[in-house]
Amino acid sequence: MRTIKVSGKTIEEALSQALNDLEAQRDEVEYEVLEEPQKGFLGFIGNKPALLKVQVKPQPKEEALSFLKQLLQDMEVKAEVEEKGEGKDIEFHLTGEDLGSLIGKRGKTLDAIQYLVNLVANRHSGQYLRLTVDAEGYRERRKQSLEHLASRLANKALKTRQKVTLEPMNARERKIIHHALQKSREIETFSEGKEPYRKVTILPKDHSGKR
Repeated sequence: MRTIKVSGKTIEEALSQALNDLEAQRDEVEYEVLEEPQKGFLGFIGNKPALLKVQVKPQPKEEALSFLKQLLQDMEVKAEVEEKGEGKDIEFHLTGEDLGSLIGKRGKTLDAIQYLVNLVANRHSGQYLRLTVDAEGYRERRKQSLEHLASRLANKALKTRQKVTLEPMNARERKIIHHALQKSREIETFSEGKEPYRKVTILPKDHSGKR
């Protein structure tokens, strides 16, 4: 993070000089007034300029990426990080050998890492970034697995004419289940319970005691 000290007759003049030196826009920096400008005797003898400490604000994506790489190092995991996407939706794809411990059971470790990365990215940002952390294509494999599960349990619900309730899932995985079945004319889904135990229920649309 670049930081400089700069002086000027006024705070605005000093800040303008800092922006020029840093080649930055006003909304890209933050500053601290170290010394207020003071007028001397008769308005000019002993004038004291303003002194500012100005620094470029940390870039959310770069901060998140740096944090992720340091976290991998601390976990003693050798993995390459590839960045994909643009704007507010960014993906960090990890590749390497034996990343199973990084993914964890049903992706829980990977989800925890993703949560921390998003916290770091958005702690200083006025515009929310949505960062996804994936390892060896796990997210897509999990998505396909959940879609197959949704289809299988929907068939079970139709066959038995009874509702089927899945195990607790996070919001992203519940959304996959809902989306996979949303076009069905015979099945409907809803979520119930409180986090982190919220579940998806699948049931026939003509099920009398659905709720």
